[in-house]
Amino acid sequence: MSIEVRNLVKRFGSFVALKNVDLEVRSGELLALLGPSGSGKTTLLRVIAGLEVADSGQVLFEGEDATQQHVRERRVGFVFQHYALFRNMTIFENVAFGLRVRPKPQRPSDADIRRRVQDLLKLVQLDWLAERHPHQLSGGQRQRVALARALAVEPKVLLLDEPFGALDAKVRKELRAWLRRLHDEIHITSVFVTHDQEEALEVADRVVVMNEGRIEQIGTPDEVYEQPASPFVYEFLGKVNLFHGRLHQGRARIGGIEIDAPDHSEAEEQPAVAYVRPHDIHVDRVIHDGGALAAHVFHILSVGPIVRLELTRDDGDAQDLIEVEITKERFRELQLAQGDQVYIKPFRLDLFPQSVEEPVH
Repeated sequence: MSIEVRNLVKRFGSFVALKNVDLEVRSGELLALLGPSGSGKTTLLRVIAGLEVADSGQVLFEGEDATQQHVRERRVGFVFQHYALFRNMTIFENVAFGLRVRPKPQRPSDADIRRRVQDLLKLVQLDWLAERHPHQLSGGQRQRVALARALAVEPKVLLLDEPFGALDAKVRKELRAWLRRLHDEIHITSVFVTHDQEEALEVADRVVVMNEGRIEQIGTPDEVYEQPASPFVYEFLGKVNLFHGRLHQGRARIGGIEIDAPDHSEAEEQPAVAYVRPHDIHVDRVIHDGGALAAHVFHILSVGPIVRLELTRDDGDAQDLIEVEITKERFRELQLAQGDQVYIKPFRLDLFPQSVEEPVH
C-alpha cells in the first residue's frame, strides 16, 4: 500500500505545523519521520492517519484520494509510545479487541479470532503470556503486545508514534532490531516517528528529516548521513565540527589549509562554513604537505575501540572545541597527552556558502 502526500498544510491557530509538504511512501517500506520537537513529524503522521484534518492538500492511499475519509475507513494500525493497553484485559483479549468490536457482519467467528490472535502472539514471540495482564509484563513486552493488537485488524498501513520512547536504552536497542526483523517478514507499509537519530538510521529503509514544518531531506540512512543536503541535516545527524573560511571559484581556504571545492567553481569570493565529522579529521604531531591547523589537546576520553579528543585551535577560534575521533591504535602511535600540540587536517568535508546576514550556530 503506497501513501502519497501532496502540498499538505496544517495550522494550529497562528502556528503553521506543516508547510506545503510533499512525500511519497513506497509500498512495503519502513519509513522514518525524524526531526526535533516541533518539526511537524507527529502532525504529518496524524494527518496521514486521519486523526488530524489538513487545512489544504491531499493524502492518497494506493493512488486513491483518502483526504476526506474517516480514520476508520483508512484501515491504519497505530502503535503509540505509552502502549494504551486495557489493564483489566488479558494479553489475548487486548490483541483480540479490535476484532471483537467490529460490526457483526464484519466480525470474524470466535474460532477465527482465536486463531488470528494466537498467530500474532507467536509472531511477536509472546504466545506464552496470552493469559497474563499488562501489569505483569515488562515495558518491551507491552510494546510488542501493542504492535500485535495494531496488526490484528489487518491494517493496510502501520503507523508508529515514538514507539520506543518510554523504554530504557538497552530495551530500545533490542526492540528496534526486532522491529526491523519483523518488518522484513511481514512487509507492511510502515511509517514511524522518532527524534532519535540512531533509531532512524538503524531501522528505516528511508529517512525523512523534518525541520520547522518542512522536509529538509529524504534518503536512505547512508544518504542522509553521508551526503547531508543542508547545514541543519548535518548538525542534527550526529556530531559535527564547523570551520569558517573563504570560498572563491572552486577553492576554499580554512586557516592555513587550501581545499578544492569543485561544486562551487562558479562562486565569487564569499564566506563559507566547512562541516566535518569527528572521524573525518587526520591528527598528527607534524605538518605534512598541504598545510594543517595547529591545536592543543584539551581532553581525552577513551570509549571502547575509539578515543575521542577535544582540541583547542591555536588561532582566533581558540574558544571553540574541536571534536576528533581516532582509533585506539592510532592514539597509541601518537602517544598523546593533555596539553600536547597537534596538527589537524580534514580529509572529508562539505562546504556551505554563507551570506553575510546568515548566522551559523
